[in-house]
Amino acid sequence: MQQQIEARLAAALSPSHLQVINESYMHRVAPGSESHFKVVVVSQAFEGQRLLARHRQVNGVLADELAGAIHALALHTYTEQEWRQREQAPTTPSCVSKSGLA
Repeated sequence: MQQQIEARLAAALSPSHLQVINESYMHRVAPGSESHFKVVVVSQAFEGQRLLARHRQVNGVLADELAGAIHALALHTYTEQEWRQREQAPTTPSCVSKSGLA
């Protein structure tokens, strides 16, 4: 699933930076699951777009995956200029407590 997401976003957005991180291990899912992802994408396609439009664009590209295997998708979408100022996405807090019950 991770490779499929990467391929679809790369083809649709021609990103200068793309990270697709499987964060399923941070949730109560079976080992090896691919259901929770964090996506960091930097693309000129986002120039002039507000955040909601960027997320809609990514969700449109991944519509088939979102209708099936993906349970959660954290999106971090940036223009080139925004990314140069930041150069890293926010960290994701763990959803699994120390006791393993989240």
